[in-house]
Amino acid sequence: MNDIIADITALEILDSRGFPTVQVSITLENGRQATASVPSGASTGENEALELRDGDMRRYGGKGVLKAIANVEEQIAPEIIGLAAHRQTEIDHIMLEMDATDNKRNLGANAILGVSMAVAKAAALAHHLPLYQYLGGAGARRIPVPCMNIINGGEHADNSVDFQEFMAVPIGATTFREGLRAVAETFHVLKGLLNKQGMSTGIGDEGGFAPNLPSNEAAIEIILEAIEKAGYKPGTDISIALDSAASSFYRDGVYDLHWSGLGQKNTAEMIAMAEEWLQKYPIISWEDPLDENDWQGFAELTRRLGDKIEVVGDDIFVTNTRYIAQGIAQKSANSALIKLNQIGTVTETIEACRMCRDAGWRYFISHRSGETTDTFLADFAVAMDGGHLKTGSASRGERIAKYNRLLEIEKELGDTALYYWQ
Repeated sequence: MNDIIADITALEILDSRGFPTVQVSITLENGRQATASVPSGASTGENEALELRDGDMRRYGGKGVLKAIANVEEQIAPEIIGLAAHRQTEIDHIMLEMDATDNKRNLGANAILGVSMAVAKAAALAHHLPLYQYLGGAGARRIPVPCMNIINGGEHADNSVDFQEFMAVPIGATTFREGLRAVAETFHVLKGLLNKQGMSTGIGDEGGFAPNLPSNEAAIEIILEAIEKAGYKPGTDISIALDSAASSFYRDGVYDLHWSGLGQKNTAEMIAMAEEWLQKYPIISWEDPLDENDWQGFAELTRRLGDKIEVVGDDIFVTNTRYIAQGIAQKSANSALIKLNQIGTVTETIEACRMCRDAGWRYFISHRSGETTDTFLADFAVAMDGGHLKTGSASRGERIAKYNRLLEIEKELGDTALYYWQ
């Protein structure tokens, strides 16, 4: 095996929203090459690792990433070339020490993550292993349940829906391919229902429909109708997962739900609303039901609802073990959303998953609104054995690429593949 890194190059490419992002290619001494592309988020937590943008308004409205590209080629590459790609933890720590900030603002999380992901891919190639097995070991065989975002709102769509994601979750299927089929069929039936009612079937950043609806509840109700018309039973075959992204409508101490006509609510009223919805709808998971700084509210909601649903922290934890540890201590949730670019290295992301697992928490692997066709995330989800994944809807190539990769992995694993929600 020869996995010595011989060369590292970077390229400014475009993500699924048409904004620049970083692509990194690593060439090994044996001539094999691995390439990784970095995603980018729109709805971001205030404590996320920093994407380095150029700020040059003459290029891409200031969103260019040439500085990050230069950091890869001029600063990181000289320190990494000559090392073995399988030394993932050491390489990631070298970059963290070089950056020497708490949010990667010097080198840029996009520069660091691009290298980190490409290193993992290169090592997998050198070991002649699929990426999921290289990262997860010989026992990596659990295919995640696809939590398919079929209605977009909030920061991911220009419509009248406050909440960011309404997802269909195929809990009744016995294989990934059957689960994917169930939610894809529901997605297409939903399009027909929206058309019939004269509503838009334009899509949001993550491929879900983005109609103007009279309320957030109306989004759930039309999804439930689509599930039934597709031939499935709500709550048995397909359940609902939500991402409120509540920080996006939290203003001056209140939750402003004006788009859906609910007015302003305090934390207690938001929790009461969640309790009411759980009695009415087959909700299985609820991400960011409150603001990222509402730690006490998260803890109270988890105390009251955590035995019924997965209470998922995204903006509150930002895939950072410091905040996840705080959440575990305060019982602020029972699950953490995991996003590679929120923290910035493969090693730190794996550590976040391990911390959740050791505490008996769930962890929910996730894409970003600005994605590429890179399928790293699909392999990573299998490697981490988290059991569920959100990577968008049954449309847009950058989302479908991840689903198709999981179909390939399931076929490769054959009868040894596992698929279940709990």
